[in-house]
Amino acid sequence: MLCPNKFLISTPFPLSNAPNSQNKFPTFRPKIKTRNFFHSPQAYNVDGSENSSRKTLSLPSNVETITSTSNPFVKHCVKLRQNSSYRHSHGLVLVVSSTPIREIYSFHKTLLKRPIIEYLLVLDNYHIPEEIYDPAIRIVRVSSAVIRKISGVQSIDSVEVVALVRIPSTFHVVSNNIHEEDCCTWFPFPHRILVLDGIQDPGNLGTLLRSATAFKWDGIFLLPGCCDPFNEKALRASRGACFQIPIVSGNWTHIETLKANFEMKLFAGHPPTNDKLNPDFKLSKDFAHSVTDSPLCLVLGSEGGGLSEVSRNACELLSIPMPGEFESLNVSVAGGIFMYMLQRENDRVG
Repeated sequence: MLCPNKFLISTPFPLSNAPNSQNKFPTFRPKIKTRNFFHSPQAYNVDGSENSSRKTLSLPSNVETITSTSNPFVKHCVKLRQNSSYRHSHGLVLVVSSTPIREIYSFHKTLLKRPIIEYLLVLDNYHIPEEIYDPAIRIVRVSSAVIRKISGVQSIDSVEVVALVRIPSTFHVVSNNIHEEDCCTWFPFPHRILVLDGIQDPGNLGTLLRSATAFKWDGIFLLPGCCDPFNEKALRASRGACFQIPIVSGNWTHIETLKANFEMKLFAGHPPTNDKLNPDFKLSKDFAHSVTDSPLCLVLGSEGGGLSEVSRNACELLSIPMPGEFESLNVSVAGGIFMYMLQRENDRVG
């Protein structure tokens, strides 16, 4: 299934190879029209405080309960869930159900001066767990009809709370006026970076984010054509991992800058090949041990189109040996295997 919410990037210079572009080559060309909707890292300050330049839609302070699905704030929440450009222009994401909300709140509560959660919208008879309760978070009681409308889930048995969460400052969209020193701000420690090349399926993208976080990779780089990581289905699959791991959206020019600045190796996941001109490495314990101390980027292409031509030419190919006769694995399954095997030695369990 393809993701309906592709990226719309707002930068000082229009990009022809933004992630919603069909152009596969890493060159910048001006567009005639641009839309300044996409979230930039300047939407919030490092401490989590608001940047006054972003769009806002606040609920009046005296409102404690919402029972009507036609309420403007309810419509605002629905648009945050459904529309990528609206989401990024407001710098807010709708997160459904207590499990991802709890993990996001727990991760950020010691990092920011104020909670990353702006609102908790809860069923009128729901008891808020202590793990996500904070007096600084605005709590609004809502009816079952409202929570169904906002969450998009018709059964309220599984959804009793929805949160409006700020897009974290660890999410960046990079433009073409980049200097080498700028890439040092993207990832605190770029030893293991997962690069996604045209991953459109939100389930696959979310699962890859979750695996990267679980295996303590240092960041995600989204090449053109990727689904919005804050898409509702990607959020569900990642269980909120997009709030815990640095994510950068850019193109191959930025990957080359990252490679040069940190002397990174570039490997691309690929089905086994017999191409003698471009042979592939076989993933194994010995191979993983040989690159333990080397910073590297692992590039994964989409299931339908595979690696882009640029990625294939720029990387050394790496395959997973398979005794069975299937041609390839699902990209999120293959990515999990790659990331487990290539994780830093001191992060490995057992």
